[in-house]
Amino acid sequence: MSKKLFQRPGFTLVELLVVIAIIGVLVGLLLPAVQAAREAARRMSCSNNFKQIGLAIHNYHSAYNACPIPGAGTAPSVPRDTWWNGNNSSNYRLSVLVGLTPFMEQQAIWERISNPLVTDMAYPAMGPTPNRLQYTPWATEIPTMRCPSDPGVGLPALGRTNYVACMGDALQRTRDGSLCIRDTAAECAGTPPGPPYPIISSWARQIRAGGRGFFVAHQGNGFRDVLDGLANTIAMTEIATDLGDRDVRTMITVGGSSTNNSQATLFNNPSWCRDQNLIDPNRPRFWAPTTTIAGAVNGRGYRWADYHMAYGMAYTILPPNSEICSDGNFHRSAVAGASSRHQGGVHVLIGDGAVKFITESIEAGNRRAPMVRNNGTAPGTAAGSISPYGVWGALGTRASSEVISTQL
Repeated sequence: MSKKLFQRPGFTLVELLVVIAIIGVLVGLLLPAVQAAREAARRMSCSNNFKQIGLAIHNYHSAYNACPIPGAGTAPSVPRDTWWNGNNSSNYRLSVLVGLTPFMEQQAIWERISNPLVTDMAYPAMGPTPNRLQYTPWATEIPTMRCPSDPGVGLPALGRTNYVACMGDALQRTRDGSLCIRDTAAECAGTPPGPPYPIISSWARQIRAGGRGFFVAHQGNGFRDVLDGLANTIAMTEIATDLGDRDVRTMITVGGSSTNNSQATLFNNPSWCRDQNLIDPNRPRFWAPTTTIAGAVNGRGYRWADYHMAYGMAYTILPPNSEICSDGNFHRSAVAGASSRHQGGVHVLIGDGAVKFITESIEAGNRRAPMVRNNGTAPGTAAGSISPYGVWGALGTRASSEVISTQL
């Protein structure tokens, strides 16, 4: 009797390859959708963080009848520290975020700043200047101040932030205000430096013309100062933090290999760096290899507690995600705008607490138009002029009586 051979059923090699190919096609189709869903979730989380900050501003205003001050803090004792570095005081360099901490569920870090613990007794209340790595609060990463889409982390930054104060559509004296916080009489227009810090009358005229934003340096604006209406004025903007990759939005240039810049140049043409071919023509998001950068420790958003331009300010001059251009001293004048790691635009916090996503294509006027300033003689530059930077510039000004007809 013959034996009958039985074979177990199975896949042939061709069938197996077909199944693998189908799986590969499905993964290829689904992966972009999964990535898009993840980015949508991160963008929603970013918006929620911003809403918490907006609510904190309104609660702060309810408590103090004013908004937090860019450049708040304490003055040093005599002999005074330098205006830039100091352990004896914060030297009026604190950002608006410092005062908001107790209003956005960060009471613990606020108490540590305002009432130093034993471990921080080397520093006074309100801390040292915000570049002190040894001071724990300044080096603390606060989740509410970070956008989940931004991967920046770690040194040389201290505690990073993706949300900064909107200072309007002009640069003149927006860092200093009318106070001279410097080291020599020469820097203070011949007036001996403080403390108490002197008010320079010419600077006061300049900041009245240039301080057009929701916030003004060393000045406590209130909601009543926003004459264009809270719903028509940007209070804060989103920024991308620097990753050390020469990104034009996060690394600040101080000029090319053989050229440099000045305040007057920036006032007359905010796109000066672009026109000098400092941007890599093959990679428009990056500076050219020959472009001089303002130092590895000066990246965008590196210090949440610092109000200075690189860290705590943004302007509605150039459209969102444009390059940053400095006058050669990135702490004094820099066309530093809104930016983000989101696709196609940035979040902004409106004065009434709403969070809007503004696309890069927003109408932004003439990017080479001169800025409004004190004693401006070019057409459209006199104090009180409408913004030369279109809807984007108008949203950044608090009292220019411009009608915003575009639906945000």
